[in-house]
Amino acid sequence: MNATEPTLIKKKELAKRLSVSTRTIDNWVAKRTIPYIQVSPRFYLYEFKAVLEALKKNYQVESLTRD
Repeated sequence: MNATEPTLIKKKELAKRLSVSTRTIDNWVAKRTIPYIQVSPRFYLYEFKAVLEALKKNYQVESLTRD
């Protein structure tokens, strides 16, 4: 992370960085899979590094290479 990169990002930016839909982000929030900060009843902010760490803990990535 560099000095110009924001610490907290909006849902649309998070979805873009993770290459998922905003609905997927909503699902993860509802299931408490990822950490978030609730600013108002319908507005959340996310810390990208914390989200990545949570996803690494909750999901395993299998290798796609062929042997």
